[in-house]
Amino acid sequence: MKKVFAYPRALTKKRTHYCPGCTHGIIHRLVAEAIDDLGIQERTIGIAPVGCAVLAYEYFDVDFQEAAHGRAPAVATGIKRVHPESIVFSYQGDGDLASIGMAEIIHAATRGEKITVIFVNNTVYGMTGGQMAPTTLPGQKTTTSPYGRDTATVGYPIRVCELLSTLDGPSYLARVSVHDPAHIKKAGQAIRQAFAMQVAGKGFSLVEVLSSCPTNWGMTPTQALTQVKEKLIPYYPLGVFRMTEEVAGDDA
Repeated sequence: MKKVFAYPRALTKKRTHYCPGCTHGIIHRLVAEAIDDLGIQERTIGIAPVGCAVLAYEYFDVDFQEAAHGRAPAVATGIKRVHPESIVFSYQGDGDLASIGMAEIIHAATRGEKITVIFVNNTVYGMTGGQMAPTTLPGQKTTTSPYGRDTATVGYPIRVCELLSTLDGPSYLARVSVHDPAHIKKAGQAIRQAFAMQVAGKGFSLVEVLSSCPTNWGMTPTQALTQVKEKLIPYYPLGVFRMTEEVAGDDA
């Protein structure tokens, strides 16, 4: 009988620290499946951020480097330029990438650095207590916006894919969600495509993943998934925002 489902080789067996209902675990699996599918485990190097995924190096069975808050794209750039044969990716949250790391992500993208970025957008600072993030929705309550995000005083949420799509450097930009099985499958395809672009020697690639945060949203896991569908996706529409050319990315 043909095996159709198995534990990814690129994931370790360590129990994760993520909150119940958090979708980081799903996203980790999709990244690992892409690495397995492309046959690149032995030459992949990941960059761990400051944030909920600060311990990502414990969950992926590939080489890893920790980065200072927001600096993952800069660290990834340095590693890729020193080891151009390696497949280098950063795994970042919205507080890490879209706030303190905004300069790094914009300049890495505009230079067309041959790295892959997995950007997890759950609209809050998850690890530090649920503060308002650059991606927090208008009216959304957080620990630092208890009456809801007021766009008149703090401005509007940043749409990262749309912002980066104005630059010439990126080769692939997509926004996906993992709130149900159908969208999880599409997210996996997008993440594989992003890695395949790097395998093929193309430029900068980024996949933004809309993710739930039940703990900081004050919801059950089921309610949080509904929140992604009904609130996040209307503001952050899903789709491919840039693809210079589709590549198959066969085993390398």
